[in-house]
Amino acid sequence: MSWQAYVENQLIGTGFISKAIIAGHDGTLWAKSDNIEPTREELVKLSPSFADQDSLAMSGVYLGGEKFIYLSGNEKVIRCKKGKCGVHMMKTSQAVLVALFEEPIQHPQVAGIVESLGEYLISLSF
Repeated sequence: MSWQAYVENQLIGTGFISKAIIAGHDGTLWAKSDNIEPTREELVKLSPSFADQDSLAMSGVYLGGEKFIYLSGNEKVIRCKKGKCGVHMMKTSQAVLVALFEEPIQHPQVAGIVESLGEYLISLSF
């Protein structure tokens, strides 16, 4: 399956996620939905953010030019929010999965989708 197919079928296709990105740890864009335009600078900062989440509390996370407030996370997951929009990110062996969603969808609903795909990709060494 292509990276774009993962975005379209496994993330956007669920009906819970409104925007999605898959990027390499180096900030290379692997695939994205049509309705978000992340910058190279934003993508380069994603992977290192998992190891230094203390700084996210001050700086937040930028995606598509929008700033999201850091809520919580661990070495594999980051959760953010801006108004009625939430972000759930997961770091795999080689990639970062990013899913944006809007109310009434909640983090736990999206977490299951993103983390299941992430664990699957990890099992394939991605």
